[in-house]
Amino acid sequence: MNESNYQQLGLLFLRVSAGGFLLWVHGLPKLLHYGEQLALIEDPFHLGAPVTLMLAIFAEVLCPVLIIAGVLTRLACLPILCVLLVALLVVHPQWSLFEGQFGWLLLIIFTSVLITGPGRLALRGRLAQP
Repeated sequence: MNESNYQQLGLLFLRVSAGGFLLWVHGLPKLLHYGEQLALIEDPFHLGAPVTLMLAIFAEVLCPVLIIAGVLTRLACLPILCVLLVALLVVHPQWSLFEGQFGWLLLIIFTSVLITGPGRLALRGRLAQP
């Protein structure tokens, strides 16, 4: 296996693990416990809890699924990065680096995916081939 193949496996691992982690830890709980989450979600821009929660579900459920598949990967990173920045800078500005380390790490990972793209081992790449 050459260096390029290892890089492609690394991009696949990054996409699948980061997307899966975000989906499992944040997205699915919001989706599966929608009613409970309505009472808990912060609404920093006063859009209303249902709208804010639906935006979070979009960013934390649909976008990770697209990233895992490698479809519209860079575009799918943008809502995730927006949610992370809002959480870290608007909702929880008092958090220390230690308290917000999970969010900052996700910000680093999804920014890396935004920069690199999905790589060759992506459904997008498979769909484009005859």
